[in-house]
Amino acid sequence: MVLLAGVQVHVSDTALTNESDAVQLIVDAHYAHQAEWIAFAPEQLGDEFFELSSGRAGAITQKFVTYQMGLAVVGDISERVAASKPLADWVRESNRGRNLLFAADLDELTEQLQHRQ
Repeated sequence: MVLLAGVQVHVSDTALTNESDAVQLIVDAHYAHQAEWIAFAPEQLGDEFFELSSGRAGAITQKFVTYQMGLAVVGDISERVAASKPLADWVRESNRGRNLLFAADLDELTEQLQHRQ
C-alpha cells in the first residue's frame, strides 16, 4: 500500500486473470487496506487485456467502475500502444476519465492522481 497524492493505492502482487479475480482483489483492497485504487503491472494483466477485441479489458474495467475502485496500469506499454490505434485511443481517453489510468511509473501515476483532486 502506498499513499500517492493523498490517495491510498494498493500495488497488487497478484495477477488479474478474470472478472472474479477482479472482484476479489477489489474487496480485499477496499476492506483490508482502505484502498481507492489498485495498481497492476502490464504483465499482471496479460496480453488478452490489451487486445481490446477480446472484451477482457472492458469486462474487468467494468467491475472496477461498478465497485467504485480505480484501476491503474503502471508500466511501459508504449510498444503495445504504437501497434494498436484502438488501444492508443483507449489509453488516451481513459487517462482523461476517472476510473482507469495508464502510467509509465508510480511518479507519473502520482501526477495523474493529483490532477484528479
